[in-house]
Amino acid sequence: MDRSSEIREFLRTRRARITPERAGLAPHGGARRVPGLRREEVAQLAGVSVDYYIRLERGRTQGVSETVLEAVARALHLDDTERAHLFDLAQPTATRARRKRPLAPQRVHPVLYRTLDSLDVPAVVQGRRTDVLAANKLAHALYTDFEARPRRERNFARFVFLDEAARALYADWERVAGDCLAMLRLYAGRHPDDPQLTELIGELSLQSDTFRRMWADHDVIAHTTGTKRLHHPLVGDLTLDYLVLAVEGDPEQTLTIYTPEPASPSAEALGLLASWTGTSASRPQTP
Repeated sequence: MDRSSEIREFLRTRRARITPERAGLAPHGGARRVPGLRREEVAQLAGVSVDYYIRLERGRTQGVSETVLEAVARALHLDDTERAHLFDLAQPTATRARRKRPLAPQRVHPVLYRTLDSLDVPAVVQGRRTDVLAANKLAHALYTDFEARPRRERNFARFVFLDEAARALYADWERVAGDCLAMLRLYAGRHPDDPQLTELIGELSLQSDTFRRMWADHDVIAHTTGTKRLHHPLVGDLTLDYLVLAVEGDPEQTLTIYTPEPASPSAEALGLLASWTGTSASRPQTP
């Protein structure tokens, strides 16, 4: 992925969504030719010259300071996740990383496998590029026999955008797809040179019109908690709250746990799914 084009499109899409009124600028008479803020308005709000901001938006970030990036982030009303993404893309001088080594394969700790197996609710370990590294038997049942897929296809982005079962499973598929893509975009800002990421984005872009449309929005998100609404082919409607926990020792592994409201129809449905699949679903598989 080309960092210059990434930072250009990210900043362009961010300023396009900020109106002058929201930014605190006095309204100007006449029609505006661009949606949102003009480049010179962002420069004014950030306290930098117009030429400097234009160079930044064109991806020319050599020597850019953290102070300038902070000012631009404030001008564009970036949230914490968007701000971190901007820093990843721009790589300011003060935090420019050493030469990056190839990414080592991710491994799930044996204790985490035992933890998965001990839980009586669905739980998934997710790694880079939305890869599914491990899951307990109820999570496999929830995602319609996910463990039967080839190892390469055990990836949430591939599942969501390329598998018709996902569209039937998620009651609000469009939102789930947007969130999944935004997590992938956030990862891309940290690892633009990951060859497996390049392969995944290329595959999704070729096979999914929705992915291409959403990818152009340059949205980013960091999942911590939320709610999923599903329509399971065996037990019907489920509403599950989820919590995303960081895995100690690998900042790019997370454990996601799904729980229903106690004594709710979703809890009954999940219990039914567990009883139906308890003998046929296998233990978590080692990658």
